[in-house]
Amino acid sequence: MEKMWAGRFQKNLDKEADDFNSSIHFDCKMYKQDIKGSIVHAMMLASKGIISEEEKESIVDGLSGILSDLENGKLDFDPDAEDIHMFVESELTKRIGDTGKKLHTARSRNDQVALDIRLYLRDEAKEIGELIKELLKAIKDQAIKNKTTIMPGYTHLQRAQPITFAHHILAYAFMLTRDYLRIEDAVKRMNQSPIGSCALAGTTYDTDRYFEACQLGFDGITLNSIDGVSDRDFCVELLSDFSILMMHLSRFSEEIVLWSSWEFKFIELDDGYTTGSSIMPQKKNPDMAELVRGKTGRVYGDLIALLTALKGLPLAYNKDMQEDKEAIFDAVETVKKCLKVFTPMTVTMKVLAGNMYAAAQKGFINATDLADYLVKKGVPFRTAYKTVGQIVAFCISENLVLESVPIEKYKEFSQLFDNDLYGEISLENCVEKRISAGGTGLESIEYQLKFITEFINEKNIY
Repeated sequence: MEKMWAGRFQKNLDKEADDFNSSIHFDCKMYKQDIKGSIVHAMMLASKGIISEEEKESIVDGLSGILSDLENGKLDFDPDAEDIHMFVESELTKRIGDTGKKLHTARSRNDQVALDIRLYLRDEAKEIGELIKELLKAIKDQAIKNKTTIMPGYTHLQRAQPITFAHHILAYAFMLTRDYLRIEDAVKRMNQSPIGSCALAGTTYDTDRYFEACQLGFDGITLNSIDGVSDRDFCVELLSDFSILMMHLSRFSEEIVLWSSWEFKFIELDDGYTTGSSIMPQKKNPDMAELVRGKTGRVYGDLIALLTALKGLPLAYNKDMQEDKEAIFDAVETVKKCLKVFTPMTVTMKVLAGNMYAAAQKGFINATDLADYLVKKGVPFRTAYKTVGQIVAFCISENLVLESVPIEKYKEFSQLFDNDLYGEISLENCVEKRISAGGTGLESIEYQLKFITEFINEKNIY
């Protein structure tokens, strides 16, 4: 295929250099966006009298035919094309002749690719937003079923205080709402049309950039043509948002890996989301959770790769910026795959409430409530803290839990103890007494569930 820019050169590009320079094998992913943008560009050219209505109709019909043929498999991408823009233009010219060559009037590949990637990311962000909402629904449903399921809450991976399983997993729901909002905000900032910026300085033609922006669903245009073609902040911002999202999924994955181990046995994963061992027949490995945890680093790498590629670039466009697409494409696909497997894994996860309760009993996680019992009777907190610490040490030496210590023994530590202490330190009461907003008490859980439900129902991305 002859290069569109061949007139200036006396010899063909070296084959290795040509392959190195080409991006068709990955930017072909944006063919829908490229054709959509080109159709609107042709409409604008005709509306301003730069091309005739007949030429516009021929171009639009030709582009629509290319899109249809690519969709139904009648047309394959030409691996010799330099990029998706040149492929579409070359194919259009083959089909409609010299009229196809008029499509590129008043634009450059610099603003064309800037447009395509914004359109692509807007579409993909919408899909990722919907996938986040599906995971939110799965978490919400598990929380509803486990509003009173008691488990140990942890700090430093040490049993700390009693909470409910609903309270624990709803923490991830709130992380995901922030992920959704971050992506939504990034798209709002990204939603400015760069088309018409041309190579960097604009054009001498009387174009209508606002017309194209409106037709393509943008909120406005980029007001500086140099910034319009050289800006990739939106890619960096979305990659950052995706990295935070993956960090949240990775933390959740780590807990799933721990909870499904024999040492915890708080949950059991469905067979459809685990694998076995080639040598150990008893194994049931949480591979999907582990892969999500592992792929987090991959998305981080995409972010760092793009930041590094951009950090030393002078204005305006440089070929280094071709490196934006593989990074962002990889991150988008990785995030989507992780969400698509994480949601059904969460839906089918079986909660082993009895094991959670037993672990909560053995961890002395009601010790703070026992100290509070003494405080309510006038004992300074630090004194109560020390007394309860001595009781815990006694329990450990005698292999007891706080609930099983006889009242006579309690009185040896303090005469303020009475039979009502057992009600104060029951795990159920310890949970329900957490009445502060955002706590693990039932009223708070109900409010959290209401918030998440309303968020899911009200949020429709873009």
